[in-house]
Amino acid sequence: MTDDSRQHGLDAWADFFETLSLETLDRLPALTVPEVRFRDPFNDAHGRDAVRAALLHTLNGCRDLRFTVTHRLFAPDLAILRWRFGATVTGIGRMDVIGTSEVRQAPDGRVAEHIDHWDSGEHVYLRLPLLGAPLRLIRRRLGAAPPD
Repeated sequence: MTDDSRQHGLDAWADFFETLSLETLDRLPALTVPEVRFRDPFNDAHGRDAVRAALLHTLNGCRDLRFTVTHRLFAPDLAILRWRFGATVTGIGRMDVIGTSEVRQAPDGRVAEHIDHWDSGEHVYLRLPLLGAPLRLIRRRLGAAPPD
């Protein structure tokens, strides 16, 4: 794998997320290996069809969805993307999340694995009507300082 193929592949992958829409989902096969894995706090999808289904579910549950990739870091065997996600999510409301993704690539630069890391507790679970109040109480009891 050359640095050029990694850079090109990662740039294309970041662009895919920054322009993610129902119309751009068809770009997935060109950007990924057939057995691609995509994992986030709510999904662990294996294969292009499963990844497409997870992304489609996200698109269908969000309005005004926007990803902005702010940083790209390379290590010998993976890349890290830092991003900001904004959307109005059904049942949650407006979300503004900063997260990171571990991206492993095939020798030709296509994505083989994408693993998201972001705080689903703060941005989802604490905002749910039945779970939010008990989780906020637990957070207050375990924390050293009161949350903002």
